[in-house]
Amino acid sequence: QVQLVESGGGLVQAGGSLRLSCVASGSTFSSYAMAWFRQAVGTEREFVATISQNGYTTAYADSVKGRFTISRVNAKNTVYLQMSGLKPEDAAAYYCAARRSIWGGYSISGYNYWGQGTQVTVSS
Repeated sequence: QVQLVESGGGLVQAGGSLRLSCVASGSTFSSYAMAWFRQAVGTEREFVATISQNGYTTAYADSVKGRFTISRVNAKNTVYLQMSGLKPEDAAAYYCAARRSIWGGYSISGYNYWGQGTQVTVSS
């Protein structure tokens, strides 16, 4: 079993940047595909980005492609989400998720473990 703790959220102006971090503990981090999801108030949780076990393969939601970058450092048990060109519609709680698999996919149901979330607020 793996425990996930996100950090790095905050308030940023539109057009600005933030880097979210998610530190894993309790299991072999390199055994897990990782992902970021987000949930704005009054909406369903949605896929943002995912990365394979070894970090070589990534995928993004169309809404963030070209602006967000997911990466991982297995030696640090950490996955990152670098966000740039932030827009007011990016404001949400961002959640880190893990699946004990080479690849996790885009579906919420594919992930077994979740962090508590970190809030991102974007002012216009």
